Amino acid sequence: MHAHEMISSHPNVNGDPNDALIACVEECYACAQACTSCADSCVGEDTSPNLTQCIRLNLDCADVCAATGALASRRSGANGQTLRMMLEACAAACRICGEECHRHASHHEHCRLCAQICLRCAQACDQARRTFA
Repeated sequence: MHAHEMISSHPNVNGDPNDALIACVEECYACAQACTSCADSCVGEDTSPNLTQCIRLNLDCADVCAATGALASRRSGANGQTLRMMLEACAAACRICGEECHRHASHHEHCRLCAQICLRCAQACDQARRTFA
């Protein structure tokens, strides 16, 4: 991803791109992709009915991550309160999804990978949110 280059070139950044927020943008988009792929992999499993909650949480997490990545990419104007709330919601969604995927990790590699990516994204959201304190 070229988030750092794009955000750094924004006229309103003025040399302060907020590296924690940029890392969060990248993790959000990576997590959205991983969760979408994990949900699709769960559908393809023979045990798909047992993975209904995992699929649902994956899809919810993917949507929240994509929306958070988009909001965090915007630099015109200021909406710090909304962004802080989105970062908090995204971290929560990632933790919940990651915990569910972790339950299936011993049987499904895609769930194991997704759980790791969700944890990374939750941590990145927490770090970025602290830059707005």
